[in-house]
Amino acid sequence: MSCEFLPAALDAAQAAAVVIRKAYRGNFAVSYKADASPVTEVDVAAEKAIKATLKKCFPTHGYYGEETGREQADAEYLWLIDPIDGTKAFVRGYPIFSVQIALMRRDLSRPEERSGELILGVSYAPCWNDGRGEIVFAEKGRGAWLGEERLQVSEVETLDKATLSTGNIGRLAKSPQWAELGRLIPQLHRIRGYGDFLHYHMLANGKIDAIVESDVNILDIAALAVIVREAGGTFTDLNGGPIGLDTTTVLATNGRLHRQFAGLALKS
Repeated sequence: MSCEFLPAALDAAQAAAVVIRKAYRGNFAVSYKADASPVTEVDVAAEKAIKATLKKCFPTHGYYGEETGREQADAEYLWLIDPIDGTKAFVRGYPIFSVQIALMRRDLSRPEERSGELILGVSYAPCWNDGRGEIVFAEKGRGAWLGEERLQVSEVETLDKATLSTGNIGRLAKSPQWAELGRLIPQLHRIRGYGDFLHYHMLANGKIDAIVESDVNILDIAALAVIVREAGGTFTDLNGGPIGLDTTTVLATNGRLHRQFAGLALKS
C-alpha cells in the first residue's frame, strides 16, 4: 500500500467497507452508549480495520476514534475516525451511513491550541447506490473528487433559488434562533432533510446549496468539512467560527449564501 496520506486513507476506508458489507442487514450485537445512541460490534471492528491500515504507514500519528477513543492524541498529525457515521441507519438496514476519515495537522509550537488544520477527508458510503457505494475525497489545495469527477458547489446566490437541508437540529429547535429558521423557510426554494453524509455530498456536488445542523461532533463532520471547502464551499459552525475538535454545530453553504444564514448563530 502507498504511505501517502490520501492513498492510505482510501485503503483504510476500503478495509472498513469490507467489514461493514459482510455484516449489513445481517445479525450483529447492538449495545447502547450513555447518550442512548447505538453501537454495534461492526462499528468496533470497522474502526480497528481503519486504524490497523493507517498504523502500518503512520505509527507515530495520533488517532481519535468514535469507538476506541484517543491514542497519542498530542501528535502533530491526528486521524479523526468515525467507522459508521449513521449507526442508527445501519442497525435498521437502510444505507444512509458512511465511513468518515479525516486528518488534522497541528502546530506543536502552540500546545495551547487543541485543534489544528483539517487537511484531508474521505467519506465512503459503502452500501449506498444499490450497494455500489459512493466515495468522495479531498485534500487541501487539490479539490474534492467523486472518482474522476471534480466536484463543485452551486452558483446559487439568492434564497428564492436555494435548497436548504437540515440534519440534527434538536438544540436549534429549543433555542430562540428557531424563529429565525422559520423566517427563512418561506424565502427558500425548498427545504429538505437529507442528513448524514448525503447532504454534504450533495452540497459539494452542487445539488443543494446550504446545510444547517446543531447537534454533531467533530468525528461526524471533519472529513466533510474538507470536502465541502475543496469543492468551493464555506464550512463553519453556526456562529461563523472555525471547525475544531469541540465543534458541535454546522453551517455549510456554497459560500455565496453564507451570510444570509447568519441569524441562526447559536451561542452557548
